[in-house]
Amino acid sequence: MNKEIKLSKYSQLVLSVIFDLIGYLSFSIPMIGEFTDVIWAPLSGYLMSKMYKGNLGKIAGAIVFIEEALPSTDVIPTFTLVWIYKFVIKK
Repeated sequence: MNKEIKLSKYSQLVLSVIFDLIGYLSFSIPMIGEFTDVIWAPLSGYLMSKMYKGNLGKIAGAIVFIEEALPSTDVIPTFTLVWIYKFVIKK
C-alpha cells in the first residue's frame, strides 16, 4: 500500500511547480488562506513523500509540512527546491 509514484524528472518538475502554486494560493487570500493550510500542510507532506523515495522523501515531506503549517512561509517553493536538489545539485 505504500507505493512510490513513478514519474519522469520533467513530470516531477511540472508537479512541483503546480504544488508550489497551490501553496501560494493560500498565501494570496487574506485571512482565509491560512485556514486552508490546515488541509494543504498534511496533504503536501504526503505528496512530497510519494514523489521522492527514501530519506529524501521523508525529510522533504516533513519540511514541506512544517513550511506549509507555519504562517507566512508559503512563499518558499519547497517542492521545486527539492526537485532542484535531486536532479541538479545531487547529480
